[in-house]
Amino acid sequence: MYVGVGARRGVAAAEVLELVERTLTEAGVRGLRPAALATAEAKAGEGGLVEAAAELGVPLRVYGAGALAGVAVPDPSAAALAAVGTPAVAEAAALLAAGEGGVLAVGKRKSARVTCAVAYGPA
Repeated sequence: MYVGVGARRGVAAAEVLELVERTLTEAGVRGLRPAALATAEAKAGEGGLVEAAAELGVPLRVYGAGALAGVAVPDPSAAALAAVGTPAVAEAAALLAAGEGGVLAVGKRKSARVTCAVAYGPA
């Protein structure tokens, strides 16, 4: 399973981790560790995302805006498009990380400064 995350600048790792936990619970896999967190290349150095991935003990995979924009998602965002140049970060990043045949298990969920989605890779 792969968790896609988007975040506003300056987000705290605690907020990222809390939303990841809630979203994994909703996916029915509470307590399991994802294979990776995934986000937009523009957020690769965002401290809260880097720290959250480190606390989970997983890599932070990053994807360019062009790759993310090429992924069809159920809930595109004008705010994401304005901020990082793609209409989807969390859902698209989760699906890209899951690889070809990946399936969105939980669509975009939001907190005040974070978005999160979960995708599964092919069996």
